[in-house]
Amino acid sequence: MRRGTNLSAIGAFNQTVILEMIRRAPEGISRADIAVQTGLVPQTVSNVAKQLLEQGLVIEAGKVIQGPGKPAVILRLEPRSRFAVGVHIDPGFITYVLLDLAGQIVARSTHQTPSPQDPDAVVDEIASQIQLLASTADVERNRILGVGLATPGPIDTLRGVMIDPPLMTGWLNVPIRDAVARATGMNVVFDKEVIAAAAAEVWFGDRGKQNFALLYLAAGVGTGLVLDGNVLRGVTGNAGDGGRIIVNDSGVPTAPSQQLGHLVTPEYLVRQAIEEEVLTSDGDTETLFGCLLTQAERGEPGALAILHRAGRNLAGAVLTLINILDIPEIVLAGPYWERLKPLILPTMVSVVQTSPLRSTRHTIKFSLSRVGLEVGAVGAACLVLDTVLSPRLSSLLITDLDAD
Repeated sequence: MRRGTNLSAIGAFNQTVILEMIRRAPEGISRADIAVQTGLVPQTVSNVAKQLLEQGLVIEAGKVIQGPGKPAVILRLEPRSRFAVGVHIDPGFITYVLLDLAGQIVARSTHQTPSPQDPDAVVDEIASQIQLLASTADVERNRILGVGLATPGPIDTLRGVMIDPPLMTGWLNVPIRDAVARATGMNVVFDKEVIAAAAAEVWFGDRGKQNFALLYLAAGVGTGLVLDGNVLRGVTGNAGDGGRIIVNDSGVPTAPSQQLGHLVTPEYLVRQAIEEEVLTSDGDTETLFGCLLTQAERGEPGALAILHRAGRNLAGAVLTLINILDIPEIVLAGPYWERLKPLILPTMVSVVQTSPLRSTRHTIKFSLSRVGLEVGAVGAACLVLDTVLSPRLSSLLITDLDAD
């Protein structure tokens, strides 16, 4: 729990500390309890509470007796006072969500990526779908705080640019953040998809869940890293490129390399299946990957062998993360895990828990994402809510030392 401060120059920080505390108390919390838990003096809490009430961010939700004296007034978040849009851009589809201030999805949609080689067409489509999403949910534009974008990497977070994402021909140095801001007239924040997904897990996970790696598997593979409750972004915002992890003894002699992304993503699993005559080459990657999963679900040995091998290779990458970071949990996220879980997870768990290469011996927990298939888009919207609800010590830095 963040502690507040009583210095008058940093009221905005105190506001986010108190607002976050109220959000974390769905049944409500009194001003007195806020003061005790934050270390703020009661007058500071009262002043901030007044501001939050005037802005409509919180409401007074009854009274409770807490000893002698007047009953305490309970403060509760007003979820529908503000909203945030999340957009997850993928080579094949774009997912949209509208979250309220409590982080609940009030509207959602998914559409095939239009003209995937034409960034301008994609930006126009995003602007149109955001307007439709808000209209469908009957949410006024002035109550939308902004738009969060989650995109494949690599990215330039400072300039808001998608540098050269794999599988997205024509997207070299695309200034996606500013383009969407112009098209929508809204504030836009921007992050890599796996980092946004990790942010969503932090938002919706239990408060004791402070250290984990999110293994995101879609067209590519990424690793969102959360340490001490903070999402690790790296110097350039490109932390978590799990596809670059080298796996020793992968058992795939025909792979382009021993990088994880060349071993376990749908494109390369389909290639392996064709080379090993488990599948024919008739169909696109998505269709053929579905056929591979169907065969494995039927218990066909060739398909099962390919997926079990993928499980061992994923386990090899997980062991690397565990040995470096000493984390206790792996969260599985992405559109394929619901079907992959019974086919791959038992192998992964067995290898990780019994490997002699482990530097630690504690049991590693494996879990599916609490957010589900829309974790990228939800995480993108959480980036917007973070600017309102999450207190950051960086907001206390003095940026103009020459100011009078």
